[in-house]
Order: sequence, then C-alpha cells, then structure tokens
Amino acid sequence: MIESGKSGAVGDGGGFDLGSLVLEWENVARIMSGKILNVQFLPCVERTVVVAGNSSGNLSIWDVDCGDEGGNGVYLYHPHAGPVSGISIQPSVLSKVFTSSYDGQIRLMDVEKESFDLLYSSDECIFSLSQQPNDVNSLYFSEARGELDLFDIRAAKSSSSWILHDERINTIDFNPENANLMATSSSDGTACIWDLRSISVGSSNYLKKIDVKRSCQSAYFSPSGNRLATTSSSSVNNCVAVLSGDDYKDASTFHHNNQTGRWLSCFRAIWGWNDSHLFIGNMDRGVDVISATDGKTVTLESSNMTAIPCRFAAHPLRWVNWLQPPQGDRFTCGHPR
Repeated sequence: MIESGKSGAVGDGGGFDLGSLVLEWENVARIMSGKILNVQFLPCVERTVVVAGNSSGNLSIWDVDCGDEGGNGVYLYHPHAGPVSGISIQPSVLSKVFTSSYDGQIRLMDVEKESFDLLYSSDECIFSLSQQPNDVNSLYFSEARGELDLFDIRAAKSSSSWILHDERINTIDFNPENANLMATSSSDGTACIWDLRSISVGSSNYLKKIDVKRSCQSAYFSPSGNRLATTSSSSVNNCVAVLSGDDYKDASTFHHNNQTGRWLSCFRAIWGWNDSHLFIGNMDRGVDVISATDGKTVTLESSNMTAIPCRFAAHPLRWVNWLQPPQGDRFTCGHPR
C-alpha cells in the first residue's frame, strides 16, 4: 500500500483521504525501456488507458483494465526518431493521438488503424505540444529557441508564429475556464501568462511574467483556472510556486528538491482534481503531495514503487487517481481504497 510519510499529516485530497491512496502490484506495468518523458490518460470514462512517450521515440499505450481480461494490455510503437516531447488527446476524438518529438516532427496516430501520419516536419527540435480545450483543429507547439507555432490541422500548415522566450519552451498549458489564456515555461528562467487575443507577430506582450532565476520546467493552470503552479530546478532555486488572486498577483513559494541529475527526467508538479494539492515526485521514490495553500507536504510511499517517479498525469474525467511514470520503464497507477 501507499503509506503517508513524515513530512505532514495525511489530509484531505479534495474528495478523498490522501491516506487512502494505495499502490497495488497489479497496477505496476513494464511498458517500454528507456526514460519516459510524457504521459497522458485517454480522456474516457469507460476504461483506464494510458499513453506514454520515451526518450527513444517510442510510444506505448497501456490498457490498464485489460489485466482483468487476460494479457498485459501494453501496445508499443516507434513513431519518432528522437525523444517524444508532447502528447495531446481531445475528449471528442479519442481515436486520434497527436505526438511531437525532438526529431522535428508532429504525427497523428489513428488508434483504431494503428497508423501514424506525418503532419509537420522541421529542421528544429520540437520541445512541447498542446491544444486549447475542445479545439480539435489547432495545435500549439514550441520549437527552436523560444518560438511558439500555431498549426492549422485542416489547412495542414502553420498559421502563426511568435518568439515568446529567449530559450526553449518546456511546457504549454491553457486555462480550462478561459482558453484564451495560455501559460508557458522556459529554460530562460521564466514562466509567462499570455492572452492569445493580444499576441501579434513580432510582439510578446505577456499578462504576467514569473522570474525563477534558472530553468522553469513547467507551468500549469489549476482545474478552476484560478491558480498557476510552476516548477523550477537549479542549484540556486529549487521550488514549487503557486500564483493566485486577481491577475495571479499573489505568489507562494515552497522549497522542494528538484535536482534529478542528467539521467532522470526533471520533476514537474501537477494539479490533482481541484485547486487544493499538487503532486510531484521525490528522490526517495516517493510522491510528495503539497498543499497549494500552506505548502504542507504529505509523502506517499510504497514498496511497489521501484524507481524514482518523475512525470505524473491525473485522469481528466474520473478518480483513477494518479498515475506516474518513474525513470525507467514501469508505470504505476494508484487509486483510493
């Protein structure tokens, strides 16, 4: 089972007791070799299906519920020649999975046909990929040094491009309640909030800029859109920060050891199913659950956690409740009792 650590008392996770989270061995699966960089749940309520990409350009689909029917439910593909940098799936089109890679390509997987179509190719590395909520016709992706591109799927070409940062953009995220608001994190040491309605070619008028001194690994809106969480990692600044209030002016910073070294994926704190808690891995093979209000931390541990958990995903439609790919080749899926 997953046990609470010594960092804080087990508290409410917004709908369930964090102490009720368990990790059963049957929910640990070997899905592929290599370092996992991206993970997403298929946004459906009927089954628990996970899509993950690794540093070797592989894409793995794990049907978690398949274990009840026989077989391991793992399907492995090799769509890219470089690390998979992004995965995007829209709830209205579950059979379509978009992937991006350092190889400069964006591909569209047809899950039913098990085929991959090339949508876009560039000489530059593509570092992140995202879509606005409920927009199936557009892709936002970052390439080169700080460039953000808008790709029109119907026209099969890029329709707009902006230089938003001085270095690579690590994550792109959209406010779930206002899709015109976009958050970016960058290796230039900043995270920014943008209004897509006011960005023009050659212009970079951000609404909010957060300076974290060194590399900013992620910036994600909370489920309500009222908060923004950033994760930074450097020898100078290791922290998770939460911005809230009008225009995200109120900031709280919580220290967290984000030094993973060169062989592990960097930590990125994600939100759960409300604005209460953030989930992030630690170097002791545990999961730190951080209160977004006061920074109090609960550490979840399990003997079934065989490696350091680096990248997490929360199911968008059901209480699965959390899934994480550790460094290496195993996925773990936790659920409440």
